[in-house]
Amino acid sequence: MSNSKVRQYSLFEMCTTLRLSVPHKRWRRAFFVICSSHILVSLAKHAITTKKDQLLAAFSRSPSYTILDIQSNIGDVSPHCFNPDNKALLIDIVKEKNPDRLNQLGGVEAVAAALETDVENGIHGDAEDIASRRNKFGSNTYPKPPLKSLFQFVLEAFKDTIILILLGCAILSLGFGIRENGWKDGWYDGGSIFVAVFIVITVSAFSNFRQSRQFEKLSSISDNIQIDVIRSGRRCQISIFDIVVGDIVCLKIGDQIPADGLFLDGHSLQIDESSMTGESDHVEVDGRRNPFLISGAKVADGYGRMLVTSVGMNTAWGEMMSSINRDSNEQTPLQERLDKLTLSIGKVGLAVAFLVLVVLLVRYFTGNTIDDYGNREFNGSKTKINDILNAVVRIIADAVTIVVVAIPEGLPLAVTLTLAYSMKRMMVDQAMVRKLMACETMGSATTICTDKTGTLTMNQMKVTEFWLGQDAIKDYGSPTISSVILDLLHQGAGLNSTGAVYKPHSQAVPEFSGSPTEKAILSWSVLELKMDIEALKKTCTILQVEAFNSEKKRSGLLMKKNGEKMIHIHWKGAAEMILAMCSSYYDRNGSLTFMGENERKKFEQVIESMAAKSLRCIGFAHKEIAEEELEYREDGKIHEKHSEEGLTLLGLVGLKDPCRPGVRNAVVACKDAGVHIKMITGDNIFTARAIAIECGILDRNQDSDNEEVVEGVEFRNYTPKERVEKVDRIYVMARSSPFDKLLMVQCLKQKGHVVAVTGDGTNDAPALKEADIGLSMGIQGTEVAKESSDIVILDDNFASVATVLMWGRCVYNNIQKFIQFQLTVNVAALVINFVAAISAGKVPLTAVQLLWVNLIMDTLGALALATERPTKELMEKSPVGRTEPLITNVMWRNLMAQALYQISVLLTLQFRGESIFSVDTKVNDTLIFNTFVLCQVFNEFNARKLEKKNVFKGIHRNKLFLGIIGITIILQVVMVEFLKRFADTERLDWREWCVCICLAAISWPIGWIVKWIPVPEKPFLSFLKREYNNNR
Repeated sequence: MSNSKVRQYSLFEMCTTLRLSVPHKRWRRAFFVICSSHILVSLAKHAITTKKDQLLAAFSRSPSYTILDIQSNIGDVSPHCFNPDNKALLIDIVKEKNPDRLNQLGGVEAVAAALETDVENGIHGDAEDIASRRNKFGSNTYPKPPLKSLFQFVLEAFKDTIILILLGCAILSLGFGIRENGWKDGWYDGGSIFVAVFIVITVSAFSNFRQSRQFEKLSSISDNIQIDVIRSGRRCQISIFDIVVGDIVCLKIGDQIPADGLFLDGHSLQIDESSMTGESDHVEVDGRRNPFLISGAKVADGYGRMLVTSVGMNTAWGEMMSSINRDSNEQTPLQERLDKLTLSIGKVGLAVAFLVLVVLLVRYFTGNTIDDYGNREFNGSKTKINDILNAVVRIIADAVTIVVVAIPEGLPLAVTLTLAYSMKRMMVDQAMVRKLMACETMGSATTICTDKTGTLTMNQMKVTEFWLGQDAIKDYGSPTISSVILDLLHQGAGLNSTGAVYKPHSQAVPEFSGSPTEKAILSWSVLELKMDIEALKKTCTILQVEAFNSEKKRSGLLMKKNGEKMIHIHWKGAAEMILAMCSSYYDRNGSLTFMGENERKKFEQVIESMAAKSLRCIGFAHKEIAEEELEYREDGKIHEKHSEEGLTLLGLVGLKDPCRPGVRNAVVACKDAGVHIKMITGDNIFTARAIAIECGILDRNQDSDNEEVVEGVEFRNYTPKERVEKVDRIYVMARSSPFDKLLMVQCLKQKGHVVAVTGDGTNDAPALKEADIGLSMGIQGTEVAKESSDIVILDDNFASVATVLMWGRCVYNNIQKFIQFQLTVNVAALVINFVAAISAGKVPLTAVQLLWVNLIMDTLGALALATERPTKELMEKSPVGRTEPLITNVMWRNLMAQALYQISVLLTLQFRGESIFSVDTKVNDTLIFNTFVLCQVFNEFNARKLEKKNVFKGIHRNKLFLGIIGITIILQVVMVEFLKRFADTERLDWREWCVCICLAAISWPIGWIVKWIPVPEKPFLSFLKREYNNNR
């Protein structure tokens, strides 16, 4: 009986752990029947031999039949195939990279069978299948650390030293006021400061909270990587978050491995695991020695397919990412410069506030301060202690409030707002910002080095020319092409490819996947040359693959046909490079012809003629050798040298990739903006020149022999001094490698250029990192390129690069607008309060009024001015240099004119307002406050344009600006007319309102007039430094 139990247990284990795929159900059912019969026989024999004396009695008391309930899950696979008990075992095996334990499970094929994955066609991929796998094994996501709440932002704002001092003054004022005047009337002074401070903090905290959510949303978009998988036999792209256990993932150079898994098949797969292990050496992955693939690693070379075995938090990458806090405190260079500016202005504000404090205290205790009724506030010993303390607290509050107004804490907020707004709008314009500093740095770019394919062109390739021997083939349907040649072309195009052809049934239209070049060649092979990819794969065995890379610009394949001993070598790549490897060629009849110098020149002319038509030229070459001739390296791989010589040219194809619509206009716009465009491409020099002319980078009438167009090898062979001398004159670099691109970036930066570089390949990563702004391609770009870049161009379009340039300039311009606006308020407020304190012994604006002004100029002003959209005017100016000052001469001219006008008007009202308008002191103070606020409202319009005289152009398109102006005016009316006790104001009649509006409106004509005054280009501060140095 024990043997039977063991046998039953082994059968059950085998059927539940090593799950066979659904197509084998019939065999499995038959297997169960046979095994069950053997079990029944063994049970009967055991009973007869051990219990003979009880056999008759047993049968007499038992029915004449036996019912066996065999728990077979043949018809119901899904409840048992995802066994949670085995999940931890599989996770550990992959994490530990333990091949012995994997072999004990039966190897990769057994694991695939247990996961109900067809190694050729993948999982079913329907909704029920995906949900079941997700339920059993989890999703490919990881929990993120919680973000800061609004309350946390409010708490952070309360930690500001100035705010704490103000709150302390408010508490003291509240206490003294209640003690002196009771609860009913005593809370107004202190309570008003409390409310004003709370409003300022809440608005600022909410704004910061909103922007943090915006940044988090954008960062989550950048994490949403698209991955190629095979489901139901079809190759498709899905989000990395949608991958489930059992998926078959297609990997190529530059891809990020999306989950932990096992190698199924592929060639020359090299993995960079430095992000996980810290080891810089690439790890070779194959099916024999190391089939383990770890999430988060990158594909450095080759290609392959993997079986996903664990996802999300069950992977090392998921565990690591869940512990990373996304609350980035990244500061851009502009923010650092603004922090220094804020500190400098704050020091001036503190000095003025301290002087005001000293003057007011001295005046009070010397009896020179009078109250609203004309009485002296301090009368020596006759004055109550409470009155003295209350007056001192009020003076301190006024001084502290001056500091609040003087310190432009709105500058960092303005940068945050404009960066967040720009990032959001740039997403709509097909650009995703990965690093904040790129937004502003792009505005200073002086040179853009761009790729050709997919960036300047549409990346929609089609074979338009085919040369076989020295004949151009027009009619593919004619039987004039030898069947031998067709067979070799099918091998070279169909097998030497990383693309795929999907055809669900014989009558279906084939679907092509892969890079645009691969798709074009596969489409041509299937539709024109009548290639049957499935039949081809069944009749051939691939021995070794040399994957395409941007340095060699070719890919190779070693294969043999089933049943044959001869080895076929196929190469495909850049036409002139393939031609250089050939010593003979096939004609259309299949005859092998020696390639002499004359024939070689004719082929070179064919390549040049295709390139002149902007065609990408691809060559196919073939060689046949005996298996005994192969030479092997120490690692067991076939030596390449033998397979790269003495090839026979199979044919040449020309692929047309038209220029993108709008690219020429974008190139012209960049040139007009003073930005140089340089095209760096892997195509030959003739194709590169033709595309450059078509895109507007080169003039059609320019001499083709000048130094504007060079090849990568030529540029590489220059001496360092020659490279630096000639780099400005080079506009097109053909047949370039990623190293050539890096060299050019280094030379340009050495000459003082701010360089932006586009890139899409893994090997572009060094150039993308070296550049001031790295721009990767969202469609064709590898994950390595994207991670090395600062901005991802989502549509791979150069027009979007030009848009990013315009947005970069817009960010810088918006910040300058806000600086001009805020410094005007700072200068005016400081001078008015200082002069009034010294001369009159009191400040004209109370703490609450100054806090309201602070709210207008900081938060609301930043919202209004930092969200202006870019205009074409920005592309009419030269790039902003690295070292140019933030506050230009134009800004100094504008802000000083407005500040002097405001100071003149408000001081006139301070000293002569009561007599001019026949009003009392309280009304006069309200006039000063109202005029000051309205001056800022009108000056916001002036700040919209730093140089243009028409400040109203395009204002109807900025709804937010108009809304903030409207809200500010409404709140000002409420402050003056309805919050008398809170704001310490008096109601004004319509005449007084008209006076305030007219005085404020004069800032418009003043702003228009001063823009006629020319200013030197050299910064004012440089003159001061020069004078200082001369005096020394």
